[in-house]
Amino acid sequence: MGKVSIALRGWRFDEEEVFDETGDIRPLEEMSEETRKRLIRLRVVAGEPCDACWLTTEKKADCNVARIVYGEPLSEVLLCPEHEQDFLYWFREDGGSLEKGESHFADTFHEWFAAGNRAPEEYGGVDHVDTDPDKLPAPDMDEDVPELEEALEDIEDEDLDALGMDYSDLT
Repeated sequence: MGKVSIALRGWRFDEEEVFDETGDIRPLEEMSEETRKRLIRLRVVAGEPCDACWLTTEKKADCNVARIVYGEPLSEVLLCPEHEQDFLYWFREDGGSLEKGESHFADTFHEWFAAGNRAPEEYGGVDHVDTDPDKLPAPDMDEDVPELEEALEDIEDEDLDALGMDYSDLT
């Protein structure tokens, strides 16, 4: 088994850590803290609009749905394929990599983008290759994921607080 993206491309998970032999999501307590945080955060951000679209339009409804996530939970950048190139340019060529892991990572990209900065037209993005996508378990994170919902309900509020994230809109 290898690394997989779930719901949004970008964050990669060890397939064995997230899924059991039948393709169901493992109980949260069997996952590492980092995987647990990212997976729970994905439940919140999947289906949200692209940050760059939202910065250029007046209504959330006019935005593309994000398909890509970069950064860390609670400081992530959500992007549609159309704006991934701008993010990659900022990250690789215009100082964005210096913000990696910082709590203001997303804010810094948003400020850069809102100031009218964009990748040059000729700037190449990333070529993504899906190998055997039909063989990977693929829960629909836009809908309820019973295993994840049950796991969240079973976790005491104090334990969720200990993870250092606000999950109040999930429980």
